[in-house]
Amino acid sequence: MLENDSDFISRVIQSSSEQESNWICVDYDFLESSGNKKRPLDEEVEEQEQEDQVQVKRKKSPQHPDTPDIKDVQHALENSDNHGNDVDYNDPSTFINPLDRELTISCLLHLSRSYYGTVACINSSFCSLIRSGELYQLRRQMEIAEHWVYFSCSVLEWEAYDPYRACWITVPKMPPTESFMCSDKESLAVGTDLLVFGRELNSYIVLRYSILTNSWSPGVVMNSPRCLFGSASLGEKAIVAGGTNAQGDILSSAELYNSETQTWETLPSMNKARKMCSGVFMDRKFYVIGGMDSNKEMLTCGEEYDLARGSWRVIPNMSAGLNGASGAPPLVAVVNNDLYAAHYADKEVRKYNKDNNAWVTLGKLPERSVSVNGWGLAFRACGEWLIVIGGPRGSHGGIIELNSWIPNEGPPEWNMIASKHSGSFVYNCAVMGC
Repeated sequence: MLENDSDFISRVIQSSSEQESNWICVDYDFLESSGNKKRPLDEEVEEQEQEDQVQVKRKKSPQHPDTPDIKDVQHALENSDNHGNDVDYNDPSTFINPLDRELTISCLLHLSRSYYGTVACINSSFCSLIRSGELYQLRRQMEIAEHWVYFSCSVLEWEAYDPYRACWITVPKMPPTESFMCSDKESLAVGTDLLVFGRELNSYIVLRYSILTNSWSPGVVMNSPRCLFGSASLGEKAIVAGGTNAQGDILSSAELYNSETQTWETLPSMNKARKMCSGVFMDRKFYVIGGMDSNKEMLTCGEEYDLARGSWRVIPNMSAGLNGASGAPPLVAVVNNDLYAAHYADKEVRKYNKDNNAWVTLGKLPERSVSVNGWGLAFRACGEWLIVIGGPRGSHGGIIELNSWIPNEGPPEWNMIASKHSGSFVYNCAVMGC
């Protein structure tokens, strides 16, 4: 959906360097159609006089009814070239003349967020829209999302990859905290935040990375702090369930996080206490899969939390055979409301049959993606793709590889979309869609 932005961004960069033109953020459907050709001045003036006598009627694009017709955009571009010096574009009350604020936002919504940093440098109003998070809220309402993968192969370092643009994004290092570095950590991407949970001496801490500011800051600790929990996010909200507290007790409690208000809400407890479990959203319900109970027995049952009813339902044998007695939490992911799992012992991909409550083997995982009883391997949903992040083990580090597959009726056909020199053991991984 977010294609053909290159012409726009080149114009934005040129505008920034020359500081002389009023540029218009054009919807991607007609970025290439608008063109950059200039006409003789007398022809422009003559045509402008004719057009000034006619009131231009705004039309609707059949693909995107909130965006203008291509002829109106071309007309606006020509007006921009003729009258670009009449407006102070650093005035927060001014967006793009003659287009109004609503239309400006509509155009920006369909621009890849990879370009938001450049756009923010052009105009203080753009910067305010992006830094405030308003654009991302509107994108969620319109169900526009680009999914970026964040993962850590080193204690304080995170990598980010944009599969839409096939490029790596620099993420600042986490603030150094000695005890935090040595503890087990959990990660969760929700809204425009990446949350990293860990322990500091006898307490729990949360570090929050915001893509709005490209910086780390202290996050809000849960009402009942924990680690080794199951979690998943849906838009600006996320749910965590189970895990262990500072005393080592295995929990059945659950909490809901709202990234816009940065608050935690205690939810009804699960039917069973469990740790080292996994969480996913499917059909707008939250599921906890697998884990270990207080007797150190592996749980094969799952639980479903209905947000509308505010209640849990046990699903027997939902995770039967997905992990071993000493292995990692089940490696599960949801694409298009279908649940998939990576069976790390057999290196297989399996799909969950909701009607029969059973798993069907589809095929193999990427050959070079290995794990240690499931640890060190990431298996995530990234938009319409399933992503596997891992690599061959080496005594001196190695190469991390990202493989993707769009699930269909056939066996997995993995495509390596990126690789780089890095530690080949993935400690944490999260996917942010906004």
